[in-house]
Amino acid sequence: QLQLVESGGGLVQAGGSLRLSCEASDRTFSGYVMGWFRQVPGKEREFVAGISWGGASTSYGDSVKGRFTISRHGFNNTVALQMNKIERADTAVYYCAAKWTAFPTTVLQAPYEYDYWGRGTQVTVSP
Repeated sequence: QLQLVESGGGLVQAGGSLRLSCEASDRTFSGYVMGWFRQVPGKEREFVAGISWGGASTSYGDSVKGRFTISRHGFNNTVALQMNKIERADTAVYYCAAKWTAFPTTVLQAPYEYDYWGRGTQVTVSP
């Protein structure tokens, strides 16, 4: 059972930057597609960014394109989400997700496609 632990959330001013990390418990981390999602109360979980297990393919939600960057670091089983030019609308709980796949370039965008989830980390953006 893969376990995911997010970190790096907190309070940030609009226009600032924040870096989220997700650490996976499985040392065969390279076989997992990874994604970041976010959710606010009363709304559906929203796709933020995804990265293939090979690292060559990435995808971003429209609202974060050009501002957020997803990356993965196999040596320490982590996936990072670099958030720049943060906006008030980015306030949410951010979740890390994973799914094992045999295809190195696959990127997944729908929550139901992922099998493993972290507990989330809160990001709050102040004016």
